[in-house]
Amino acid sequence: MTIKDAPEEWRVTATSTPFRGNKTSVRTDEVVMPDGTVVSRDYQVHPGSVAILALDDAGRVLVLRQYRHPVRQKLWEIPAGLLDVPGENPLHAAQRELYEEAHVKAEDWRVLTDVYTTPGGCDEAVRIFLARGLSAAEGERFEVSEEEADMELARVETAELVRGVLAGELHNNCLAVGVLALTAALAGDGIESLRPAEAPWPARPFES
Repeated sequence: MTIKDAPEEWRVTATSTPFRGNKTSVRTDEVVMPDGTVVSRDYQVHPGSVAILALDDAGRVLVLRQYRHPVRQKLWEIPAGLLDVPGENPLHAAQRELYEEAHVKAEDWRVLTDVYTTPGGCDEAVRIFLARGLSAAEGERFEVSEEEADMELARVETAELVRGVLAGELHNNCLAVGVLALTAALAGDGIESLRPAEAPWPARPFES
């Protein structure tokens, strides 16, 4: 038996969008269950995101500390951002986010993993990249605002981040998934076995 997620779509008899925000919306679908009953399912419609686990030559991960209002905490995270344009190449979006949030560029990019953050209530898909060969980006720093204006930047050993995740001290989804996936890759077939940076992504199809 192969353990692998598979596409499937149950019949929707009606749909509405009771809320539209700047970047996301809320949709209500009337979904036919296997027994024939019809139930309402509310979920957030999300454009998708990219996140970057940027690993320097000393084996440290670039992390950012940012205020997140919904959870009323400052969280340590890895650089991340939305796919701003439908069909946008996720690698290009990741390169942009690494530049804007950390003023860093990378020579080597690979897909670390793809995840759905909260599939019970949101259709957000995230591609987490591994970026290596880091160096400072050219030109002026990107001008940040709002929560990003208060961000802190650090480089932390992977083992310390893993310890913090397992101790319940670090809670950001992409950071936790990213550092644990990196640890698994290093303990397994190695970084060279990871998918190429422009590997297909059925959750958010794009053109290279």
